[in-house]
Formats: sequence, C-alpha cells, structure tokens
Amino acid sequence: MKEPRDIRDDEIRVIGGRDDQGHKPQGWKWLLLLLAGIIIGIIVWKCWPTQPEPQNEDPEQGVFDPSTIPVEQPSVKLPLAKAEETGHAFVEISDTIINDITLRLYIPHQVSMSLHLGAIDRNDPGIIFAAQAADIRADNGGIVGAFVLEGEPKAWGLSKKGYCAIINDTIKVGVAENSPLFEEATEKRGYFFRQYPLVDNTNLVENEPKGKAVRRALCDRNGEIFTVETLTSESFHDFAQALVDLGVDNAIYLVGANAYGWATDSEGTRHEFGDLNPNLTKKWRNISYLVMRGKP
Repeated sequence: MKEPRDIRDDEIRVIGGRDDQGHKPQGWKWLLLLLAGIIIGIIVWKCWPTQPEPQNEDPEQGVFDPSTIPVEQPSVKLPLAKAEETGHAFVEISDTIINDITLRLYIPHQVSMSLHLGAIDRNDPGIIFAAQAADIRADNGGIVGAFVLEGEPKAWGLSKKGYCAIINDTIKVGVAENSPLFEEATEKRGYFFRQYPLVDNTNLVENEPKGKAVRRALCDRNGEIFTVETLTSESFHDFAQALVDLGVDNAIYLVGANAYGWATDSEGTRHEFGDLNPNLTKKWRNISYLVMRGKP
C-alpha cells in the first residue's frame, strides 16, 4: 500500500563571521569564498562515485520480481490431449510466436483454482499448476496490494489496479481501482489478489517498471482462464502488446523473472519454471501462489 511522502528541498544557508581583528569580511572576500566553494563543489561532484538511477520508483517494488533478471528457458514441444480423452485434470502446454516473442501457454483442464500463502509443498501430487501470485514488499515483507485467503483479508491497499477474484470456483480477472469482489471474497470464503494490469477489455495497459525479464500473466480470453509465460526476457509493454495480439480480453501480471512454479501435462509429467530458492521462501513468509488442483 502506497504511503504519502513529503519531499522537501535542502536549504543552503551562509552564516557570516568576523576576521581575526573582529571585522566583517569585505564583499570581494565573500565573492572569492563563494567562487572557491563552487569550484570545490564541482570537483567533488565530478569525482564522487555514483549509482545508476533506479528504474522503478514504486515504493512497493517487489522482492521476487526485480524486473531486470533475464531467465532464458528452452522451448519444448509437448503432445497435447483433450480433457475428455484423459479423464483427469491436466495443463495443456503449447508455444506460439507473437510479434517475434515466443509465448508459452498453460491452459488448465478440469481444475479448481485457489491461492496459497507461504512455502508450497512440491511433493503434493494434487497440485497440477503453481505460480507465484502477488509480490512482497521489499521494505517490510508485507503482501503488495489487497489479498484475501479463504475469506480472510491478509492485506489491503491499491498499489496495483489489476485483480483476480476466485469466488465459488468462479474466476474473474480485471482492472479496477475499487472492486466489490474484495468484499464478496471475504463474505464467501473466496480469494482475491492484486497485480499489475496488462490488458483491460482488449486494451493494452502501460506500467511504470522498466527493464526486461521473463514475464508471466493470468489471462481471460472469451471466458477461458489460462496463464502465459515468455521464453525470453521482455519489457512490460512488449509483453502486454503480445497478449493483446493473442486476443486476450483481460490480463494481469504474475510474478515473473526467476520465480518458481510448475505445470503438469496430460501424461503426468511436471514441467518446472524459474528457480527454486529455499532461502527466499524461508525468509519471506508472505510468498503467495496461484494454485490449480483437479476438481473432485
């Protein structure tokens, strides 16, 4: 949640004094002192080591998605199957190229969706898809944006306008400053989280973070909910444009870069993405996942 910050200019005051005889310095002496100070200041400024300007001034910059870490992943073609042919839940995995960007689509079949807070059990055979959902604040470790877990609000705030609501097994992805779905999720033991908006009613949404990284998104296309991942490092703008050209109606961001997750295909093979870093998951107790399980 963004907090207001007062920004004040520094004041430079020149305090007069007296010389050894108790007289005030003459005007030309003040001028020489001023010129000497300016010259010294320029020399110090030129020689002082500097840091590059931050690319994202958002005070709620996330921990897991620094937006500058490239993570290249190989493109793998996998055999696909219809849900009715397998008789069980699975994720259809396919690759496509949009605007010279290779996208990997994870299309779930016969699943229910929920959110999970905390380190996830990689040995749970019931989870067929997992990807990090909301990000974590770098300043205090809190969840970035509003978050509801099984009807219990865990975080509040509107740092990001994109949202996903999961209520009574109905999934809604959209963009809004204030959504009644947050309250509805709390009343009906549902789930809700916020992220960067990427596509709003087929229109591209620009975002402030710059740089390139592997990007991921939760998408709604004609009522079909699926996730998309880039196999190369891309900017927010190019990724959002690719989703628009893919025909997506609404899309919000999921934590990208090297954030860990997996998908299980129709043959029961797990395909992992990102990097599993136990140290990060132990350090940040508010790590969250978008989880898909087979419907009972």
